Amino acid sequence: MTETSDIVNFTFSDTIAGRVTAFDRAARVFTVTTADGRSFDIALDGGPSAELLHNLGEPYQDASGHIDELLEDGAFVLAYGIFYPHGDGLRFEAKRLIFVGRNVDDYRFEEGGWWVKQIEEIAAFYRKAQFGDGPVDFSEYRTEIRLGGEKTASHVQETDTISRLVYGMASAFLLTGNDEYLEVAERGTEYLREHMRFVDTDENVVYWYHGLSIDGDIEKKLFTSEFSDDYDALPAYEQIYALAGPVQTYRVTGDPRIKNDADATLRLFDRFYLDPEHGGYFSHIDPILLSPEHDSLGPNKARKNWNSVGDHAPAYLINLYLATGEKSYADMLEYTFDTIVKRFPDTAKSPFVQERFHKDWSADTKHGWQQDRAVVGHNLKIAWNLLRMHSLRPKDAYMDTAAAIGETMPEVGGDRQRGGWYDVVERVKADGEDRFRFTWHDRKAWWQQEQAILAYLILHGLTGRDEFRTEARDAQSFYNAFFLDHDEGAVYFNTLANGLPYLLGVERLKGSHSMSMYHSAELCYLAAVYNNLLIDGRPMNFWYKPDPALIEDRVLRVSPDLLPPGSVRIESVEIEGEPHTDFDAEGLFVRLPETSGRVKVKVRLSGTSRTEAAG
Repeated sequence: MTETSDIVNFTFSDTIAGRVTAFDRAARVFTVTTADGRSFDIALDGGPSAELLHNLGEPYQDASGHIDELLEDGAFVLAYGIFYPHGDGLRFEAKRLIFVGRNVDDYRFEEGGWWVKQIEEIAAFYRKAQFGDGPVDFSEYRTEIRLGGEKTASHVQETDTISRLVYGMASAFLLTGNDEYLEVAERGTEYLREHMRFVDTDENVVYWYHGLSIDGDIEKKLFTSEFSDDYDALPAYEQIYALAGPVQTYRVTGDPRIKNDADATLRLFDRFYLDPEHGGYFSHIDPILLSPEHDSLGPNKARKNWNSVGDHAPAYLINLYLATGEKSYADMLEYTFDTIVKRFPDTAKSPFVQERFHKDWSADTKHGWQQDRAVVGHNLKIAWNLLRMHSLRPKDAYMDTAAAIGETMPEVGGDRQRGGWYDVVERVKADGEDRFRFTWHDRKAWWQQEQAILAYLILHGLTGRDEFRTEARDAQSFYNAFFLDHDEGAVYFNTLANGLPYLLGVERLKGSHSMSMYHSAELCYLAAVYNNLLIDGRPMNFWYKPDPALIEDRVLRVSPDLLPPGSVRIESVEIEGEPHTDFDAEGLFVRLPETSGRVKVKVRLSGTSRTEAAG
């Protein structure tokens, strides 16, 4: 048998994340236990630097002189260092230590203002990157943004990336009340309506163009997708994400034109993407006959997938329901989630859900890049959104499916040594192997960390199970330690498995077909809601700016998310800085005054902590 020292006769750097279980001060070695229960001895004799976790916009906080005090039993630490061959094994010498708090029970990202501060910094980065210090002019918007915020030579404005930026800015206003961010959201919404929207009066529906190709003063509208997976078709997800930003803006402003656009797009989904025979929504339709079964669609003919069925809820539909309370939106949510729990789990074959289907719901395991592969984040996204829906219309199937995913995913999709969550893996183990192989790489994408954080926060919030809070804390630790770009601003697209940023190709960009403030802002908004209101019961402020004359019955709905009934209430309201008492604290709505013109509304919500709920 080959000895370990014969195989690993070289040094390599890596990361170990875990909780301190021992510290031999004399030997300068401490021991951590990782998420999978393994123990690692970490040597300090290499003189490592140490730092306290710091947020975007905060200075580096050196803790190198406080290592001995911070290495108390139970403290969570991320250690980057070097493995050396040592006897018959390996020796790990730390070079950099990141502590997530000042003591065992301190996790800085659970501070009340952590995520609010982070979204404010991200919004400032994208505002400056797209528009500089001048006026907000969306004709200057560019899809591709470099690492430091500079624009590339590409002049294609993609509808969905504008919408994602708008979503982020509207969310930033909700949490900060900064009018500058609302201005970006509203101007972006107007730009989408004027340049990217097609109103089909014959069919009484709205379509959204893929984008605009700009050459000087000449605009060329791109009706069908230019993305390789969806070329020359109308993919459902592009129509879905075109609504994300405007609908989040609608929550703030109540602009009825936005609701009209959303309703017209919903008619598009129901008339041309819905499968009335087998259920669910098709992933693509052709641009001429608007048929999901035309031969021109090629491999996308008569197909269904996670995006076409599941992405309605997080992208726009939950937010549309929160803003209106309309039963039709709740009914559509229930329809999509019932479809998910019925069709997507595939426990007989794999711990991962099935994501792609033929018309009759038979599995499509030969499609494009996906084949029979799992996107780890999609599994976590399903768990997160099922529990949101469970608070609206409780069903055992929602809770049971979400909990099963939450229990299963850490061992098959998470990195139990370093922290963080992987990208795409094979859904079935290769013969003779005990793990699921990586499809292309072992890098970690920012949006998949978001799904893990939100999934485990809400799993803990609704079940009270400590293991789910541990997963949420571990995921937040890795994300805040390694994804925040303290040099240039905003967050990195990808990191290597060990947490170091991966800065090649499209993954070097801060703006691309895939990235434009949506997931990073959604994480900030909902991590603040779940940590503060749902779990710890801390109050939060939210801002709105409607025109009471345009709001039906002058009722402004202010529920921050789909949360368990009774878990959140209104504590106080101010309108234009003055106290306002006409509100329903339990019903989570404010009766606006009879006045003309827009008013700025500040709503303070309070939650019931899990300790209070248990008592």
